[in-house]
Amino acid sequence: MTNSTSTNSVGAGSAPVRAGRREWTALGVLMLPLLLVSMDVSVLYFATPAISADLRPSGTQQLWIFDIYGFVLAGLLMTMGSLGDRIGRRRLLLTGAAAFGGASLLAAYADSAGTLIAARAILGVGGATLMPSTMALLRTMFTDPGQRAKAIGLWSGVMTGGIALGSVMSGVLVEHFWWGSVFLVNLPAMALLLVLGPFLLPESKDPNPGRFDWPSVPLSMAAVLPVIYGLKEIPSEGWHPLYVVSVTVGLLFAALFVHRQRTAASPLIPPALLRGRGFTPALVLTLVSAFGMMGSAIFTTQYLQSVLGKSPLQAALWSLLPSVLIGVAGPVTGVLVARGVHRGHVVAAGFAVTATGYAALAFAGTDSLWLVLAAAGVLASGVVMVMSQLTDLAMSTAPVERAGSASSLLETATEFGGALGMAVLGSVGTAVYRHRMPSSAPAEARETLGGALADAARLPGRAGQSLLTTAREAFTNGMHGVAIAGTVVLALAAVGAAVTLRKIRVGEDA
Repeated sequence: MTNSTSTNSVGAGSAPVRAGRREWTALGVLMLPLLLVSMDVSVLYFATPAISADLRPSGTQQLWIFDIYGFVLAGLLMTMGSLGDRIGRRRLLLTGAAAFGGASLLAAYADSAGTLIAARAILGVGGATLMPSTMALLRTMFTDPGQRAKAIGLWSGVMTGGIALGSVMSGVLVEHFWWGSVFLVNLPAMALLLVLGPFLLPESKDPNPGRFDWPSVPLSMAAVLPVIYGLKEIPSEGWHPLYVVSVTVGLLFAALFVHRQRTAASPLIPPALLRGRGFTPALVLTLVSAFGMMGSAIFTTQYLQSVLGKSPLQAALWSLLPSVLIGVAGPVTGVLVARGVHRGHVVAAGFAVTATGYAALAFAGTDSLWLVLAAAGVLASGVVMVMSQLTDLAMSTAPVERAGSASSLLETATEFGGALGMAVLGSVGTAVYRHRMPSSAPAEARETLGGALADAARLPGRAGQSLLTTAREAFTNGMHGVAIAGTVVLALAAVGAAVTLRKIRVGEDA
C-alpha cells in the first residue's frame, strides 16, 4: 500500500489485495480518534458540577456546553464526508485531528462558559471530520471482504464502547484532578495520529469530484439540526409545540436538501449512492439499530442511579460490565461471516439478540441490578452484530471514490436513529410513569423520577420514603413499557433484515 492518491486499491477484475502488518497497525492508529470522538459524547457527565462551580454558567450556557458538540458534529457529517472525498480523506483526518487537539487544549483551560462553548463547538467540527474519514480510509486499506468485515467489527466495538468509557474516565479524572483533565487526555492520542498518520495511512480521494456544491451545506445543516434538537428535547420536555415545529421545519429542509441533490450538477450526496445494491437497506436498518441502542440507554442509566441509588461514578463503573459482551460480539460476528453464514441471517440474528435484551428488561424489578446489566449487555451485543455487518454492507456497495460520503450518511443515520429512539421510547416510558404516579403526589414528582427524588428528600419520614418507593416502581413500570415497545420494533427489524438482505452476499459489491 502506498501513500499515493487512488480511487481504489483494486483494479477492475483483479483479486483484492490482503492487508498486511502496515494496514493493521494503521487501523490501530485510526481507532484512537474514533475512541476519543465517541468518548466526548459522555465525557462531561461527571465534570459538570466542577465546571459549574468554576465557570458559573447560566442554565442556558450549561445546556449549550453539553449539546453544542453533538449538534455541530451531526450537522457537519455530510459536508465533511463529501469534502474528504474531494480533498483527500487522510488530509481531512489530519486537519481534523489538529483542530480536535487544539480545541481540547482550549477547553481544558477555558476561563469562561463562553470560551468552553466555543471550544466544544470546534471539537464538534473536528469530530465531524474524524468519523467519516476513519471509515473511508478503512474502506481503502481493507479490500479483502473477510479482512474488511473484521476491521469494521473492531471499529463498531470501539465506537459503542467509547461512549460508556467516556463517562467512567470523566468520573475518575475529576475525582483525582481538575475538570480540564477530561479534555487533556485527547492530546497524546491526537499527537500520535498526527505523527504516524502521514506514514501509515494512504491518501485517497475522488479523482473527478466536480465542483463543491456550497448551497447544499446550509441545507444539510438546516435539515439535520432542527430534527436532532427537537427529538432530543421531547423526552424531557414532552411534545411541546416548539419541538414539534423544530422537527417539522427540519423535515421541510430535508425535502429541499434531497431536491437539491437530485438536481445539482455536482451534488454533496450523489443520489446514485443510494441506488447501490444494499446501501439504502443498510442505511434504514442502521437507523433502527441506533433507535434501539439509545432508546434503552436513557432508562438503564437512570435505573442504576435513581432506582438502585448508585452514585454517578458507581453507576458508570457498573455500566462497564456489559462492555464485556460487546467485546465478544464483534469477533464472534466476524467468525460467523468468515465461515459463510449469510449476512442477512447474521443481521437478523443481531436484531433478535437486541430484542431479547429488551424483553429481559420487561422482567426487571426495583432491585434487579444483575438482570438489567445482563439485559443491557445482550442488547448492546446485538447492536454491535448489526452495526458491524450493516456498515460493511454499505461501505462494500458504495464506490470507493464516494467512501467519505457513504460513511457520513451512515453516521447521520445513526444520529437520527439515536435521537428518534430517545424521543419515541422516552415518551413511552414517561407516559407510563405519569400514568402510574398517583394524582395525590406532588406535581413535580408526577413529571419525572428526578422530581420525585427531590420532593421525597423534602418530605418527613415515611411520607418521603413512600413517595420514593412509588416513584421507583412507576419508573420501573415505564421501563417495562419501553422494553415491550423496543422488543416489538427490533423483532420486526429482524424480519425486515432477513427479507431485504436475503439476496445480498458477503463481499458482493454494487
